[in-house]
Amino acid sequence: MKYILALIFTLTQLLALSNLEVAQKSEDVMSGFGDATSTMGMTLINAAGQQKVRTMKMQVLEGKDEDKSLMEFITPADVKGTKFLSYEHVNKDDDQWLYLPALKRVKRIASKNKSGAFMGSEFSYEDLSAFNVKKYIYEDSQATLSGNLYIIQSKPVSKYSGYTKLVSYIDSKTFLVQKMEYFDRKNELLKTATFEDYKHFTNVYRIGKITMKNSQNDKTTILIWSNQKIATGLKSKNFHKRYLK
Repeated sequence: MKYILALIFTLTQLLALSNLEVAQKSEDVMSGFGDATSTMGMTLINAAGQQKVRTMKMQVLEGKDEDKSLMEFITPADVKGTKFLSYEHVNKDDDQWLYLPALKRVKRIASKNKSGAFMGSEFSYEDLSAFNVKKYIYEDSQATLSGNLYIIQSKPVSKYSGYTKLVSYIDSKTFLVQKMEYFDRKNELLKTATFEDYKHFTNVYRIGKITMKNSQNDKTTILIWSNQKIATGLKSKNFHKRYLK
């Protein structure tokens, strides 16, 4: 009996994954689409339950060490034409720009302001960057397995991050993120994101819905993707800053 228990323990240890390994597998199942286009709906819900709905066009381009994304608001009228361009780097802070049609000017988002709210939503500019394991520090230990979920903690590398840590809940079979908790600079829970409705495209997954709930102001923002397409032929030139104007 002791031999069997020892064997089970040994096999469990061999099969166990580190926090970094789980994070890397989670990134891998979402990578490899090349480029993507979609329509995105954004619903803002305040503490009283009142809602505002916006729609956007979204384009994304994968790169070896630099992903690029371009978002354009198409409704309602008060935000129509607003554009957000992001160059997401691995080894340095992202470059981000916001085009405001009412002012007819491009505003660069400074690194120290990345924790600010994006267009009045519960998503920060920091949240809009593509996930990359190199942007975080992981505990050098085995990931915690609770039921069918891995639970891992990570700390942002950037000194300008609005978070002290993130706690991710990742499906142990698919390695798709199910939930993520964000802790503010006081190390208190700030908000929780739930991830749903993943779409499978041959060998890669794309997210379909994210609900971001702010625990401190009781506001919620919901993002829903539709009309998703991958490998559409987008090039780096489609993400030049001139497209902002």
